[in-house]
Amino acid sequence: MLRITVCVSGGGTNLQAIIDGVRQGSIPNTEIAGVISNNGNAYALERARQAGIDAVCVSPRSYEDRERFNEALLAAVDRTSPDLIVLAGFLVVLPSALIRKYENRIINIHPSLIPSFCGTGYYGLKVHEAALARGVKVTGATVHFVDEGTDTGPIIMQRAVAVRQGDTPELLQRRVMEEAEWIILPESIALIAAGRVSVEDGQVKITDRER
Repeated sequence: MLRITVCVSGGGTNLQAIIDGVRQGSIPNTEIAGVISNNGNAYALERARQAGIDAVCVSPRSYEDRERFNEALLAAVDRTSPDLIVLAGFLVVLPSALIRKYENRIINIHPSLIPSFCGTGYYGLKVHEAALARGVKVTGATVHFVDEGTDTGPIIMQRAVAVRQGDTPELLQRRVMEEAEWIILPESIALIAAGRVSVEDGQVKITDRER
């Protein structure tokens, strides 16, 4: 059984996709061990509680400096004993100690086709605003492992979404979620739960069968 801990900052739509996938069996052999948010007002916390999942808030505002917050975040993660950490719209820079401790066991969903519109400053609506400003015809989402860079870890899965005439950042954001994020994040977790994902020489390898 793969134990996952989901880290969130906002509404938790990707969290809901994971909850639904586990319940419906499309993410087999997986349990959500806990949900952690840096935002006490995040609706994702309510989604977790409604699903009977332990949920806690670890906010930087509750600590006198970043070092103490980082220590508290790492301790909160450790308490859930995860096999995999899933960043599902988590707008916090992870401490290096956490990334090193859980190397190749942290994944993130990013709302673009990396390497486009990613890195420092690209999050939420800003990604879609940039895509529309550039005039791209195709955007999408990426699931990748987390390393100590920003959106630089090995890519697990991507899915493209067409940009339509008249799209606003909000419309594009919603369609990228519906047509890409809510599909490839659960699929990636299912592949990891099946033991089909490995990282070799900085690249993701997906095998055809469970190991």
